[in-house]
Amino acid sequence: MKNNYSIYIISLGCPKNQVDCEMMAHKLTASGFHIAEQIEDADAVLINTCAFIEDAKTEAIETILEVSAYKKAGIISAIIVSGCLTERYQDEVMKEMPEIDAAVGIGADSDIAKICLKALSGVTTNFFPSKDLLPLSGERTLFTPPHWAYLKLSDGCDNRCSYCAIPGIRGKYRERDMKSIVAEAKQLVSRGVKEIVLVAQDTTKYGMSLYGEYKLAALLKELCKIEDLRWIRLFYCYPDKVTDELIDTIAREDKVCSYIDIPLQHCSGALLKKMNRSGNYSELKDLIFKMKNRIPGLSLRTTLMVGFPGETDEQFEELCHFIKEMKFDKMGCFRFSPEEDTPAFDMTDQIDDDVKVRREEVLMDIQYSVTQEANQARVGKIYDAVVDYEENGKYIGRSYLDAPEIDSGIIISSNEKLYAGDYIKVKITDYNGYDLIGEKVE
Repeated sequence: MKNNYSIYIISLGCPKNQVDCEMMAHKLTASGFHIAEQIEDADAVLINTCAFIEDAKTEAIETILEVSAYKKAGIISAIIVSGCLTERYQDEVMKEMPEIDAAVGIGADSDIAKICLKALSGVTTNFFPSKDLLPLSGERTLFTPPHWAYLKLSDGCDNRCSYCAIPGIRGKYRERDMKSIVAEAKQLVSRGVKEIVLVAQDTTKYGMSLYGEYKLAALLKELCKIEDLRWIRLFYCYPDKVTDELIDTIAREDKVCSYIDIPLQHCSGALLKKMNRSGNYSELKDLIFKMKNRIPGLSLRTTLMVGFPGETDEQFEELCHFIKEMKFDKMGCFRFSPEEDTPAFDMTDQIDDDVKVRREEVLMDIQYSVTQEANQARVGKIYDAVVDYEENGKYIGRSYLDAPEIDSGIIISSNEKLYAGDYIKVKITDYNGYDLIGEKVE
């Protein structure tokens, strides 16, 4: 039943947060709300926040303050804040920002329509039910373009990396059963989705909670049976859980993109041990080379951390050498952020911020050179690509090498009209920075 209220939704942080937002959006529309396309047309704003590191917290707070200006100006009537920031700072958020009408935890997502109605009627809410009440599945209003979508396998985390606040925020690891995941994938494909990106805090752990063994490879095989599904892409794989079966499945199944996002954080065995992670330079090198040798054309993305407490110049130089040797196709880097209630927060030998900044710049400069070399080698090659959108008379698309939203892509020229979601052949003719340049071929 329509209630004549409009809600503008802001999703911050990772794709997992976005999936939560999409489920909340569906709950709101099912309760009669209209989802506004711009804030000026809304009665209330729902902000789903991130609080993983300092930069994420800063972004969340700045967003709340920006939205508060709309409330002060009388453009909107209420502000509802959910997600990781409120879950992490339950007692502080509304005290520090009284302009907020509702601050709720991740376990309140199922009640979001009632919470928004209360906020719009002038009733403030501070509500933090059990994290386990966060729904892992449900109907969604997709925020992505129609041809691709995220699919969440699990929530929470038990890995307890010493720098990471996520286990404290999201709770213990809990996963969906395989039938539920496959059913949602089929439903997404029936709506026109051609590419599915699998996300979780740790996708490679999938199966251990419900089945007592790693089941990601088995899940991939089931998803590959879905007719009209073109691409399946993997995010957030942990190196110590990348099994031979998983590698072989990626190599053999045509629908599984030869693309793995595997955040390594570092290559120093001593630092990884301090992070409560496994591996060292030699072990990670062996894994990467094994994946590259067994998966044809593998596109490998990683994320690295600089400035972890005690990181020496020698360890940083080792990391620089590691990047040069491994030649990652995609690489992100972030500076260590000391997060309260994590073991690394109180560690001695904290690194100065200016050192962190310099090290980040050095790593990204190295990666830029690696990328230029890789892009040069792709000139003249032909790839299957998907069109994402049109911009300034050119089409922006991606091959299997590139994940949506996070990676660079291909700037495509075509003599005929193309549409978002079209799968075409593209010949690479040049490159510009991280972007490839190509033309549609028959």
